[in-house]
Amino acid sequence: MSKILIVEDNEMNLDMLSRRLARRGFEIIVATDGAEAINITKEQHPDLILMDMSLPVMDGWQATRLIKADDNLKHIPIIALTAHAVAGDREKCIAAGCDEYESKPVKLNNLLQKISLFLDVHE
Repeated sequence: MSKILIVEDNEMNLDMLSRRLARRGFEIIVATDGAEAINITKEQHPDLILMDMSLPVMDGWQATRLIKADDNLKHIPIIALTAHAVAGDREKCIAAGCDEYESKPVKLNNLLQKISLFLDVHE
């Protein structure tokens, strides 16, 4: 079972994503800010991170940069989840270290396709 860390401060988004991914067999762990995401990533080494980019305490941009700068964590794929969906935002997420990008509101089928790029997922 693949372990996914969802980093999201919006309760409704977090609940929706957690339930839908858990139903598909993923083990879900949760962080609500970037600093917590870094600590959980160091402790639990998730197989993939879904990172909201607009977070309290430490935003997803900085958390992604710090995770990707750590030799023990940089191999973990990060998919940016953001309401920022204007031209250039995908490129900014990739430049920050994200491996992929999905705009909000999240379309689950699109997200699952992107997750399957990094994890051995069988629907």
